Amino acid sequence: MRNLGVLLQKEWRENVRNYKLFWIPVVFIIFGIIEPVTNHFLPQIMKSIGNMPEGTEFVWPELRGEDIFVSLMGQYQMIGMLILILAFMGSIASERKNGTATLLYVRPMDFGSYFLSKWIVVNAIMLGSMWAGFLAAWYYIDILFNPVDVGEVMQFAGTYSLWVVFAVTVVLALSAWLSTGGVAGVSILVLIVLPVIDSFVGMYWTISPLKLATYASYAFQDALVETSAVWLSIGLTVGLIIGLLLIGIFFAKRNAAKTTV
Repeated sequence: MRNLGVLLQKEWRENVRNYKLFWIPVVFIIFGIIEPVTNHFLPQIMKSIGNMPEGTEFVWPELRGEDIFVSLMGQYQMIGMLILILAFMGSIASERKNGTATLLYVRPMDFGSYFLSKWIVVNAIMLGSMWAGFLAAWYYIDILFNPVDVGEVMQFAGTYSLWVVFAVTVVLALSAWLSTGGVAGVSILVLIVLPVIDSFVGMYWTISPLKLATYASYAFQDALVETSAVWLSIGLTVGLIIGLLLIGIFFAKRNAAKTTV
């Protein structure tokens, strides 16, 4: 596609200048460190500050390293998605509103390259941050809990990565379509509220992008898993990502006329 390389450089420099390339990985890494450390020392912390009557004993569940990975993923499902939405909901919508996009639209530009350049860079930041967080957690899990099989961790993180790519695509497609406020509201509904609802009533369906976090945790389970549902969910998610990419490109081009001059 025309100008994709130039637009990639532009997006990369922009994210360096606004420090997203630095602070987002730091936040994910901090959560990756905090999760195993706090779970390991929580019994001692509660005993020292619990202020409970003498003789009171807490029975703490014995956690495995695999449980810590799943717990950390739960943090990323909430905090990580909020970071994604707040950091990138204005990627296209804000450029239209403040007139920055005018500097691009007056040049011969392919809107497919324009949208994909943002999609590639945002995915690189979010996936790199998530993997850095998991690697930081893995280091402390190995020290404080038990070694976790490399293959299981790769399967776990790889499946969850597809959810992250889906989430990035949702946010950017909405940014191409709606105003910044609309992007925030709909993104929170799709990426945070709906997965919470799915955790309560999701037993009635097995094929959905909302299931990817649950299916990622199956990497650590010995029980038999219905692999057809997992692969169908993966296939559906890939199809939705492709569809959202096309929708995002369409609305980026269609709404170019709404750019503030």
